[in-house]
Amino acid sequence: MGAGAVLWVATSPGESGYERYPYLLQALSDLGFPPGFRNSRLWAFFDYSYRTRADPDYLAARWRTAGIAALHVASWHFYDTAADRDDYLAKLIAACHRHGVLVYAWVELPHVSEKFWADHPEWREKTALLQDAQLDWRKLMNLQNPECTAAIRTGLKAMMTRFDWDGINLAELYFESLEGAGNPARFTPMNDDARKAFRAEAGWDPLEIWSGNRPDAPSLRHFLDFRANLARKMQEDWLAAAENIRLAKPGLDIVLTHVDDRFDTGMKDSIGADAGRVLPLLDKHSFSFLIEDPATVWNLGPQRYPEIARRYHPLTTHQERLAIDINIVDRYQDVYPTKQQTGAELFQLVHLASTAFARVALYFENSILRPDLLLLAASSAVVTSYTKDRRRVTIDTPSGVEILWSAEGAGVDGKPWPMLGSGMLRLPPGSHSVEPAAKREGIAIKDLNATLKTAVAEGRKVTFTYQSESRALVSFDRHPATLEIDGAPGSTTCLEGSNCTILLPSGEHRVAVQ
Repeated sequence: MGAGAVLWVATSPGESGYERYPYLLQALSDLGFPPGFRNSRLWAFFDYSYRTRADPDYLAARWRTAGIAALHVASWHFYDTAADRDDYLAKLIAACHRHGVLVYAWVELPHVSEKFWADHPEWREKTALLQDAQLDWRKLMNLQNPECTAAIRTGLKAMMTRFDWDGINLAELYFESLEGAGNPARFTPMNDDARKAFRAEAGWDPLEIWSGNRPDAPSLRHFLDFRANLARKMQEDWLAAAENIRLAKPGLDIVLTHVDDRFDTGMKDSIGADAGRVLPLLDKHSFSFLIEDPATVWNLGPQRYPEIARRYHPLTTHQERLAIDINIVDRYQDVYPTKQQTGAELFQLVHLASTAFARVALYFENSILRPDLLLLAASSAVVTSYTKDRRRVTIDTPSGVEILWSAEGAGVDGKPWPMLGSGMLRLPPGSHSVEPAAKREGIAIKDLNATLKTAVAEGRKVTFTYQSESRALVSFDRHPATLEIDGAPGSTTCLEGSNCTILLPSGEHRVAVQ
């Protein structure tokens, strides 16, 4: 009895579930059948040049609704001081924090900035044709030159302290190009410092590979291995530089973005990327390793993500620090039904990536189509079992989940539950039973941008534990009267302009609030 709706399709959706009706899930949602689960742990890349006129508060609210936990901002636009850009970035970061979104500096060394390139022609990287390495949009600098790296370190530290960053992402820190040694016009590094170092090791100039003096495969192999070692040294050096910045900014998270070379094994020789050399650094450095989905496999299906994860597992015991980046862009291969991933295809990619990796990043926020935004968070949720017996729900989740909840209150595992707001109920990892309960009178946590470990409600007091590699953001349904962190008094000052969002320290902590 009552009103309802029927969605009927006359043909199969297709072999993969999306070929004929890529927006079938959106249609179900529009008919009043929204997804029951969501997760708000996605990362997304952001380029200022696409959003110069957009309102930061509008964007930040939309990003959080879409399940985005952290924004990785193209920081080369802000490396050099400029009043208008600095003001824009400060407002963007403040808006993101108000809405529960963290902000990381996305760094693309050896590209530094347009001004740095113009001011220092003597430090420009060279290709194998000894031309300045201005390749695509990146203008590459010589990171083997001590004076150049010292200047970049100084400028990078200044930029990181000038803004209220939560993390830094050292992305694509290796050489060019995907065409490898077969295209000397794009092949790097051929700066004087790299050539001198190789000459000291091998006794000959690597330019001889292209001049005709050493066209043999063993000579090329010698230089390619030297180049991969050089890339690994660069990565460790710049991780150390980021850690030095973290001394002045406690709680700064560090990410190293690295193109996949296990699934596409040609990457090592093409650009010097070798995850097998880099991942052992996790034993002595604290960072997340973000695997970039290479363009050469964008046409393959979502099952590639569990396979990529399987190939990385033997390389490190730090599985919780592995993440995957999905490029949501037009693909150059013949694909169907759309050139860019959208609808059910995109949701399959995000979901399977979320089952295989601790964190999923999306490149980039502006390329995500409007019809996909509202279901992104649902596609990233991982639930291994779900049953409903009358009013009681039993659910098992390996990474934590938010469930759609219409009741005013809730009991979780037989106890009052404080992690409830905006029609969603937040659960930590594990197996839980959930059922409706009377509304609590005490303070409630509407949102937490961190990994929830435990939560307890006792009268008007709430105690919860969380873990976060960066600072954490927590949003309450009212201004707290008192707040303690690990037994010590903490600030109850809400971020300006927020209902009540408060920054918490990185690490694992116990918070008591009322």
